[in-house]
Amino acid sequence: MDLRKHLIAGNWKMNGTLDSITEILKIDKLCNGCEVDIALCVPNTIISKANETISHKKLVIGAQNCHHDESGAYTGDVSAKMLKDAGAKIIIVGHSERRQAYKETNEIVNKKAVSIIKSDIQTIICIGETEEEKNMGLTNKIVCTQLENSMPSISDENNTIIAYEPIWAIGTGRIPSIREIEVVHKELRSLVSKIKGKDIANKMRILYGGSVKANNAKDIFDLDDVDGALVGGASLNSEEFMGIINVCQVLYK
Repeated sequence: MDLRKHLIAGNWKMNGTLDSITEILKIDKLCNGCEVDIALCVPNTIISKANETISHKKLVIGAQNCHHDESGAYTGDVSAKMLKDAGAKIIIVGHSERRQAYKETNEIVNKKAVSIIKSDIQTIICIGETEEEKNMGLTNKIVCTQLENSMPSISDENNTIIAYEPIWAIGTGRIPSIREIEVVHKELRSLVSKIKGKDIANKMRILYGGSVKANNAKDIFDLDDVDGALVGGASLNSEEFMGIINVCQVLYK
């Protein structure tokens, strides 16, 4: 684990207004001095204010999606360049909610990731299988196909983070067995090694996401190929989010 520092990233989804800055400030204050990296991907409307308000000692502010072009006639869309201008340091792409609701393909996710990387921002590329695919024994095939086609050729350990989020575990309170998480993460790192080489694979962070809580995080973080978590609902509450962060902190003591 010396090669990869853990990242705990919160995904606020469509939650949060300017009133939520107080919760972000609580997290910012509580995480100062932490050894792990911490990010909050918040709604676009509060990125700028959050970025202006935090101490920048540990917490970074990010976004949850972007358009793949830098500019153009795309009503309602926002580019990576615009999000960077607002203060975003990291952007999620390929979340299952967007893949399903907006029919985003691996190719679209790839284009978005390219745009983010070229804007000098880190990207978190999400992948994950449905419950039906899991029950059919297709988990590894599905996530490896997603990763191979979603990860740009310009990705490396500095600009790209992978997040494995089984779709059936998101917001359900259910998670795969620790052995299942271990197997998928090993498979993903092996694939990165084949595509990018062993050096990049050993340094690229692979997060787990899907119903992560303080009471189940320890066993997940103990796995060699798990480098942190992408946290949904629990990241909206400073105490719950810090509970997960504190579990991860133990690895550095």
